[in-house]
Amino acid sequence: MFLCLNTNPLKSVLYYFFLYFSENKLFIIKKKMEKLKMLWSWSFLFSLILRTSTSLDNITVFQSLSDGETLISHEGIFELGFFSPGNSKGRYVGIWYHNMSPLTVVWVANRETALNDTSGVLKVTHQGLVLLVNGTSSSTVWSSTMSSKAENPVAQLLVSGNLVVKDGHSGEHFLWQSFDFLGDTLLPGSKIGWDPVTGRERTLTSSKSADDPGHGDFKFRIDPRGYPQAVLTNGTVIMVRVGPWNGLMFSGATIYLRYSKLLPTDYDFIDKELICKLQPLHAYSVIRSVVTPWGGVQLLHWSRQTSSWETLLSLPEGECDKYAHCGANSVCRVTPAPICTCLEGFVPKYSRKWKDMYWSDGCVRITPLSCSKDGFKKHSGVVLPDTSTSWHNMTMNLQECEDLCRKNCSCTAYSNLDVRGGGSGCILWFHDLIDMRQGGQDLYIRLPMSELGTPLRIFFIFIFSFSSFCRLKFLLIYDLLHYIFAIHQCNERINEQCS
Repeated sequence: MFLCLNTNPLKSVLYYFFLYFSENKLFIIKKKMEKLKMLWSWSFLFSLILRTSTSLDNITVFQSLSDGETLISHEGIFELGFFSPGNSKGRYVGIWYHNMSPLTVVWVANRETALNDTSGVLKVTHQGLVLLVNGTSSSTVWSSTMSSKAENPVAQLLVSGNLVVKDGHSGEHFLWQSFDFLGDTLLPGSKIGWDPVTGRERTLTSSKSADDPGHGDFKFRIDPRGYPQAVLTNGTVIMVRVGPWNGLMFSGATIYLRYSKLLPTDYDFIDKELICKLQPLHAYSVIRSVVTPWGGVQLLHWSRQTSSWETLLSLPEGECDKYAHCGANSVCRVTPAPICTCLEGFVPKYSRKWKDMYWSDGCVRITPLSCSKDGFKKHSGVVLPDTSTSWHNMTMNLQECEDLCRKNCSCTAYSNLDVRGGGSGCILWFHDLIDMRQGGQDLYIRLPMSELGTPLRIFFIFIFSFSSFCRLKFLLIYDLLHYIFAIHQCNERINEQCS
């Protein structure tokens, strides 16, 4: 080898030049790599400092969120991090209002499984799953569920308070979102009801207590049977029926009318899906709906003047808000007493119980229906009855609705669906009318002609009354004349005796 190099001086020179250049190049590359490594280390350290000192709203697969660190939404309304509710020492991952006291949590990830210490870490994997990992034992405590994977997953806390996982920073398609897995709070933009695409039901579920965010006994949901209506349930038992959406509000939430100008509301009802769009007049207003651990539904508004939550709507508010408090075919009214009264054409099923104010058995018809000889009685200012066994059509008018009900002998009542613009749509009932109370809608109830004030019936009543009056008047005149005649005869006898 050396003989070959010595025999060709040019090759020897090129060889040593190449060797020198290569060693220096490797040295330069090594120096640059060390500088890049140091720069990356400082960048990573700076990003950690930045996370705890600024309002970042997202994490990627290269980052994580430890206990004590938080994400803050873009406009600074919501915050995501670890917290302990009430007097509990357990640690949970949740979302709450930023810079608002007391702490108001609107969503909790690990509702059923609390962390025992502060070693929790929130991560995003390449599969796009948000994981809550116990840093001590490296066990998964909670994870999100996704139907597809992401190449570049990003978890972001949106301005709306919705925690989402998407593919890339600019992705608009959400692979997972917390709004699909609601807790006890409904925020503007979130939805309750059945999703016709995924078949998923979104419900609000109460917490067990102020110290335990686990699933409680009460649910606020959309009952999809018949014409969908909002109900508060305890297990399978309906506690409060807020009623169907009538274009302006839930039919049973009449107290909301007090605030309709302050808090205009828009609900879109599409295929059994109810989209909540609470839209305050001012963008800085903060409102939320919540299901309480003791079995109530509240609509709350944050007052900047008092720095506290003000209750705009709270159900149940009274006896009439309790489901079917007066039984079937009756109306519950706050005033006058008694609060339960039978509908016209109905009487208490058990009169003795009714007098003792046990109203749950309701009322029954005085006269059975006869189909072709029936009519309809208009009842104004009521909350529509339970719609779980009803039939509806969104395009029919009120006259078409009446005609359809009249032709069906099983139809017991009808009404408009939407009260806006003079009314539209049609809803029919076929059984007893349950859970009616004082409200703001018109309901047309089927009754036999004998129970209706029809013109012919009124005419006969008038003739009978007039004839009775005339007969009474005749008898009175007859008696008066008979009395006068008797006195006259008595006077004549007295005069004869005197003469």
